[in-house]
Amino acid sequence: MQVQKMREEYSKLNRMEMSIWECCELLNEVVDDSDPDLDEPQIQHLLQSAEAVRKDYPNEDWLHLTALIHDLGKVLLLPKFGGLPQWAVVGDTFPLGCAFDEANIHHKYFKENPDYNNPSYNTKNGIYWDGCGLDNVTISWGHDDYMYLVAKENGTTLPSAGLFIIRYHSLYPLHTEEAYMQFLNDEDKENLKWLRIFNKYDLYSKSKVAVDVEKVKPYYLSLIEKYFPAKLKW
Repeated sequence: MQVQKMREEYSKLNRMEMSIWECCELLNEVVDDSDPDLDEPQIQHLLQSAEAVRKDYPNEDWLHLTALIHDLGKVLLLPKFGGLPQWAVVGDTFPLGCAFDEANIHHKYFKENPDYNNPSYNTKNGIYWDGCGLDNVTISWGHDDYMYLVAKENGTTLPSAGLFIIRYHSLYPLHTEEAYMQFLNDEDKENLKWLRIFNKYDLYSKSKVAVDVEKVKPYYLSLIEKYFPAKLKW
């Protein structure tokens, strides 16, 4: 499967070494065509999300950092990371190996996918089973999964809810439409609560008031030091 090839290729983490903050700055070179706020540097969106979470959940520092880094996988759009096309990096994600739920955006176009008529894949559960856990479900490739791989393989100490948010924040059919809920195990269900909290800040925290980057930078650098190594392989 193409997704498995992408995961295998990018799991090598052989593109470059840099810190989390360096990647935040690098993200300013990225233009996400699916983002309505194209006039805002990407780092502003990250910091606006993080600062909004920090204000409402002051004791959950892992969630502040998760908000800051959740979109760093969009560096896949840059030439040094393979220059992947927009459709392969941003936008909603969806499970493969089971029927395409009608909750998926532009559902009618899934009829063009060969899996649509494959009897192994076109039932509700497909190749999976109730309660199998999202970790066992193949999700379409994108910036979510790449950043999850980077964080996990570099030994982050973020709690599982943080990794869950990073990995599935673009899986809108699940966390906004409750599609594919049958695959969740108990840990997924707990983590989904945090993803839904986070989602409010991801979509609606963008404001016209720019965050003073230099003012908040020391705080986020301290969180990066707490939860990540100084340099990461990407």
